[in-house]
Parts: sequence; C-alpha cells; structure tokens
Amino acid sequence: MATPNKVQIPALLDLTIDNITPNTVKINSQSSDRRLTYLMERLVTHLHDFARETRLSTDEWVAAIKFLVQCGQISSDVRQEFILLSDILGLSLLVDSINHPKPPNTTEGSVLGPFHTHDAPTLEHGADMSSDPKGEPLLCICTVKDSNGKPVEGVKIDIWETDSSGHYDVQHSDRNEPTERCVMTSDPKGDFWFKCILPVSYPIPHDGPVGKLLEKLNRHPWRPAHLHFMFEKQGWDHLITALYMRGDPYETSDAVFGVKKSLIVEPQRIDSATAKEYGVPEGSWILKHDFVLTTEKETENLRDELAIEALKKQGLNLTLIDHLPVPDLD
Repeated sequence: MATPNKVQIPALLDLTIDNITPNTVKINSQSSDRRLTYLMERLVTHLHDFARETRLSTDEWVAAIKFLVQCGQISSDVRQEFILLSDILGLSLLVDSINHPKPPNTTEGSVLGPFHTHDAPTLEHGADMSSDPKGEPLLCICTVKDSNGKPVEGVKIDIWETDSSGHYDVQHSDRNEPTERCVMTSDPKGDFWFKCILPVSYPIPHDGPVGKLLEKLNRHPWRPAHLHFMFEKQGWDHLITALYMRGDPYETSDAVFGVKKSLIVEPQRIDSATAKEYGVPEGSWILKHDFVLTTEKETENLRDELAIEALKKQGLNLTLIDHLPVPDLD
C-alpha cells in the first residue's frame, strides 16, 4: 500500500465545483495499471458531471447511498441484488454485447440473471432436470455447431429455469438440492437433449430495493418465459444466452432487457412417433434449436474492430492493450 512519503500527492486545497474533478483524477492517476487509471478517470468524470448536470441534492445523495447499502444487505449467496440492479438498468446486456459481439448467423447472447448456481447436477442426455409435477412436460432437442455448420463436441452446457410457479429452486427456503437445472456435454454430433417443463413468465425479486425502484419508475418486474443456457469450451467464446417463448405477454417489455428476436422460439406439440422415440407422453411440448458458437479468436477480432471504430467516432486517442482501451502515451 502506498504511503504519503513515497507518492507525489497533489496539493488538495480550496477545491470547488469547478476544480474538484481534475484534482480527483490527478490523485487517482498514480497507479502503474493503465487500464485502472483510465477507468477511474472516466468514472470520476462522468460521476461528477452527473452531479453537476442534475444539481444533485444532499438528500438525493443520502438516498442513493442508503439504496446501495440496502442492496448489499439483502444480497446473499443465492440472491445477487447488485446483478439485479445491473440488469434493470440495462448495464448487464450492454456489457455482454460489448465483450461478446456475435458475427452474423451465430447465437446471440442474453443476460445471465442472478440465479445461476454452481451446484447443478451433470445429467446424461435425455434425463429430466425437473422435479415439478405441476409443470407441462417439454422435450428439448438441441445441437451445438460452429459458424460453418460443423458440430462442436465436448461443450459444457449449463441449463436452468424456474418451476411452474415462476420461482427458481434457490428462492425456496426448503431447498435441499438443485432442481430445474443441470449440466450436459455435447456429443460427437454436437447434440444434446433433455426433458424439463414449459417455461413460465415470472417477476424478478421485487421485495427489495431494486423492486422498490421499479415501482417508483412505474415499471413492472416481469420477465417473459425462458430457458437459460451457458456454453463453455476452451478456445470458444463463452456464450450466455436464453430461449424465449413466442407470444409471452412480456415478450416486448422484459424487465431486464434480455429478449432478442433471434432468441424467440415456439414449442410445438409432439407427435406420437417422436413421443415414442424419446419416451415422453404424447401431447407433450417439443422444442428443437440449433446453437451456433464462435471461437475466442473470432470474437476477439470482432471486439477489437468494433472498439477501434467506436473510439474513432468519439474522437478519442486511445490504444488497445489486451483488447481493452487505454490512453495512447505517444
């Protein structure tokens, strides 16, 4: 940790509305980490400009501090209020879109949400990940391919959804083991298939500070029915996405902005032959979907290309280090 006698600290005297920002930036600019220095410079600049532009009152500042404290207090291992806040502000989707841009004809990303866990059981293809007898049975038959249509073997796939009441397993106080979630691995043909229940729309947790904020903003807390997926394999871009059920009443007003047209799907009633082949009740729902992954290299190149284009439009003199912009020292 830096000590006062080893760091050249600027004289911080007689600070005003006009000079507090450059002085704060200056004292934060002593790190050897160029990316951290740049992030703090932009954060302080925008934060101070926000206060000046809105003429932020002391009462509003205190309310904001209390709000953030409450977000921390209600958070736990199974409830991430800050992720929820990021989601309803559109930040989660924005960050994912910046860091994981998708070439045409590949699967787009969506929000992770606050209910992914690391204790999901690894299941064999065809297994049922749901223990909810009240849900409508759904058979999902999926493939994982690359942008050239070749199957991708050995991809780890996390899958999770709510139960028929619209709650994730971690929202139940009597949860003894994970349910409505699993991990699978794509086979040599890139295939994986599983049984679950037809997703239902549900409200995000709105009994805490984020829910109160939505209420003040006259926004609803509902998410359209969907299934979460996360794809991981070395050398391939990490994909977090979801499939949204067509015709859901919240399809065009998702509280966390996750829906994209390419991710909207329409389950069908299964025919008798397919029901017999896969061992599911006739009249169940079936969903078939092809996921298309991109390599890490493809994503890195596209991300760099889009970053350079965006920086030029903003007239910024920056360079990329480890694919992230920092001020150009030349």
